[in-house]
Amino acid sequence: MSLRQPEEENGAPSLSVSGSVATIRLRRPGSANRVEPADIDVVLAHCKALQTDGTVRCVILTGTGKHFSAGYDIGSVLNTREEGGREPGGGNAFVAMVDAVEALPQVTVCALNGGVFGGSTDLALACDFRLGVPSVRMVMPAARLGLHYYESGLRRYVSRLGLNAAKRLFLLAQELDAEAMLAIGYLDAIVAPEVLLDEARAIARAVAATAPLPSRGMKAALNALARGRWDATEVAQAELACLRSADLREGVAAWREKRIPLFRGQ
Repeated sequence: MSLRQPEEENGAPSLSVSGSVATIRLRRPGSANRVEPADIDVVLAHCKALQTDGTVRCVILTGTGKHFSAGYDIGSVLNTREEGGREPGGGNAFVAMVDAVEALPQVTVCALNGGVFGGSTDLALACDFRLGVPSVRMVMPAARLGLHYYESGLRRYVSRLGLNAAKRLFLLAQELDAEAMLAIGYLDAIVAPEVLLDEARAIARAVAATAPLPSRGMKAALNALARGRWDATEVAQAELACLRSADLREGVAAWREKRIPLFRGQ
C-alpha cells in the first residue's frame, strides 16, 4: 500500500505508508512544528489506523523544516489548567496522544530533524528509537514555566534516561546538544541531515527481517515492564502463541537451510 500526502504543506500531521513503513510527519514549520490542539486528534486517528494495520511493521515520526517540534501550544496548556480540574494529567489531550504513540504495536523511530522542546521531548521518548542530526538540541522548560509534568511523561524520562538525567532535565531545565543527548541515551545515533530518513528506513528494514508476533509481543512486554505493570500471564500467553506459530517453524527451517525466512505473522 502506498499513501502519500504533501510533505512541505503547512498543516496537520500527515500519514504516509509505503510498503511496511509508515511515516507521520509534523507539518507546521512556520511555528517550529508546534503541536496545536487540532493536531492531537489527527495523530490519534493516525495511531488508531496503525493499531489495526498488520502490514505496517515500522513507523517513522519526523518533522518538516529546521525543527522537530517546539512542543505543545502554551495557550492550550493554560486551557488544560482551566478545564482539567483534578483529573490525572489535568485532562491534557497531549498526554493521550503521546501515550498512543508509545502503545503502537509497530516498532517506532523518531527522526529528529532539528530542535525538540517541551512536551515534544516526551513525544520522541515515546518512540522505540531516536536518531538526531548534529544540530539537534533539547530542553524541558516545565520548571521555568511553573508547570508540573504529567505522570506518564515523568515515567518515560526515568525509564529511558535514568533518574539522574531526568532530574537534570526537569529540575534544572538544562539545554542539551546532540552529543549530550547521545551521552544520556536520548539519541541512539547522530546522523547527517541528508541521510536521516535513510538511517530510519534502515532500522525499518531490520524490523521487517524479524517475525511480527514476537516483535509486537516483546515490545508490549518491555514497555509494560518500564511502566511497572508487568503481567506475567499476558507475557506467557504471548510466548505460547509464538511457540505455536507457523512463523517459528519457518524461522527454524530458514535457519537450518541458510535462507531468508518468509514470515507471515501467523
